[in-house]
Amino acid sequence: MTLEQLRIFVAVADRQHVTRAAADLHMTQSTASAALAALEERHGTRLFDRIGRGLVLNEAGRTLLPYAREVLAAAARAQEALQDLAGLRRGSLRLGASQTVASYWLPPRMVRFSESHPLIELTLEVHNTSQVAAAVLSGEADLGLVEGPVRIAELAVTEIATDSMALVAAADHPLARRRFDLADLRNQRWVLREVGSGTRQVAEESLQRLGLASGDIRIALELPSNEAVIAAVRGSGMLTVLSEVTVAAALATGALVRLPVELATRAFSLVTHRQRQQSPAGEAFARMLLAER
Repeated sequence: MTLEQLRIFVAVADRQHVTRAAADLHMTQSTASAALAALEERHGTRLFDRIGRGLVLNEAGRTLLPYAREVLAAAARAQEALQDLAGLRRGSLRLGASQTVASYWLPPRMVRFSESHPLIELTLEVHNTSQVAAAVLSGEADLGLVEGPVRIAELAVTEIATDSMALVAAADHPLARRRFDLADLRNQRWVLREVGSGTRQVAEESLQRLGLASGDIRIALELPSNEAVIAAVRGSGMLTVLSEVTVAAALATGALVRLPVELATRAFSLVTHRQRQQSPAGEAFARMLLAER
């Protein structure tokens, strides 16, 4: 049976007349009669007794009627739900973001989206860049926001913002009080983010541009968060390379100083799956980010 057959059946049952039901449904009497006949033939039973010029539900019809109403009501609710999703009146969006983006750049944008679409449920999982890319690839995240490069053929990567890197040290570090050269940097102890994070990858690329390969520096600590790296640098004589946005507060208070070395900028990127259809909420969130570029 089809939804259209059930819709006609319920209309005829309510009006006890095919012609009146057909008129209310904006179809011809022959179309309505054919639908009823097909429904009865498909299940090998009559649903109405023909009494005079009218129709009266028989036992089979009375049995079917509440189920038909229930099916039609469920279909109406399903249609309404899809319309709500399309109109951003309901829905959910799963975001995955790497630490710098998630801690400093993304929250105000999530707030702004939520204020515009209060019934859209936003969830955020924080991982490093490679883990976020894997989540988008597997479908565990609808959108990814990362600060490191992603090179996976199935994923589309779109730049949405830029970020500068900074070489920083504690305020009392010896290099903060004098000029220094490449050899001085080679002799330092370093604390860096973990392998796999976008910050670690860009930090290594920045140091390589200065002439410092990964084997040229002594990495004393590898830590899994920007906050842990900042705390380690503040309490030691070690150096690090972090995003400007992550060290801005420590620089403002004087707890850290930025050493006079020009480092590369990097991109904050939106990561999507090339073959997965994005939900209306995902499309709207992506449009908001792209409009800010």
